[in-house]
Formats: sequence, structure tokens, C-alpha cells
Amino acid sequence: MPLIPEEPQIHESAQGPRAATAAGRPASTPRPVPGPRSAASPRPGRPVPGPARPAAPAPRPGAGQSPAKGPENRSDQRSTPQLQLIPAPADGALDAAEEALDLLLDSGRTPGEILVLTTGDPHPWAAHELSFGEAAYWAQQDTNDDVFFADASAVERAATRPVVIVAVNGGDEETAARALPAAMARAGALLVVCGDPQRITALLGAGAGV
Repeated sequence: MPLIPEEPQIHESAQGPRAATAAGRPASTPRPVPGPRSAASPRPGRPVPGPARPAAPAPRPGAGQSPAKGPENRSDQRSTPQLQLIPAPADGALDAAEEALDLLLDSGRTPGEILVLTTGDPHPWAAHELSFGEAAYWAQQDTNDDVFFADASAVERAATRPVVIVAVNGGDEETAARALPAAMARAGALLVVCGDPQRITALLGAGAGV
């Protein structure tokens, strides 16, 4: 009987259905940021995690969202940002915010897209940079090439960025109640709030009417 030659196998792309690479997931609107893993160890010096990655030009989130009314009149954004709440005690809220920051950078966000606010003790980076004077400190915000850390009491001076993270790590109720709606107004696509859920819900309801 004549031998029938074996049919050559046709190989599909070996990369799998979504071709997720080690460099991270595609940087669409970040899905719910998971809660903090074990407490992040403090970073010496500049707190921006990891080496600066060549940020792939990520499509801006918000595409496909219906043009809903924004919380306030914002010239450069068109809809209410997605709100994420990460439960954490006041003394762990800053660690939770750092963890959320790491996840956002790993998902493809560039450092200049992110603003981090604290309601209690300032972030070590902000305290260090302010020691060189307010003018130099605030000038760094305008360069948009790094994560910017600020005290929530100065949120009015903070510029709009696609992502805002708020660590509710203490501070008086009045400052926090003003900071949360102001942070939402400055978040273009995503607002992440780290702290006690009951306190945050009360503050959002009292300060933002949401």
C-alpha cells in the first residue's frame, strides 16, 4: 500500500489568545485595583517604582464611555471618572496607595499621568522636595514627567491628571471632606481612594453630594 505523506501541521500564533507579555497588560482603563498585598516596604529616595519603562503610547481610557456630565466643569475631560475604593486603616492608607501606584504603572500608565494626594502626613517625597522651596516643588508638577505627590489641603493647586490616588491617612475631617470631591474633579479617568470605607463614604456624601 502506498504511504500517504503526513500533512504538515499549520501552527497558529504561539502567543495565546491575548498575547499578554511580561511587560504588562494592555493599558486600557485600569480594572478595579486589587486591595493591598502585604505592606509595601518604604522606598528610599524618589518613590516612583521600578525603572522608567519606555511607556507604550497607551490609548487613553474613557473611549466608549457615554458623554456623561462631569462632576465639575473640566475643559479637558468629558465624563465622571471611575471610582475605586481600597479598604485600609488610616496608618496603612499610604502603603495601599503605593501598592495601587505600582499596579497602575505595571498596567502601562506613565508616571506623569498620576497624582497622589495625602490627607494626613505628607508623602516622604513631597516632604523632601518641599525642603527646597515651594516654587521648585510645584514647578515639577508642570513638567508632567513623573508621579506628583501633594498634600490634600493644597489640592486646589494640583493640576488635572488622568489618574488621582488619595490616601486618607489621617488629617481633619474638613480637609478630607474638601479633598475628595476636589480630587474627583481633577481625575480624568480614574480616582482611587485608599482608607476606611465608612469614613470615605461619609466624606464623599457630605463633601461631594455623591
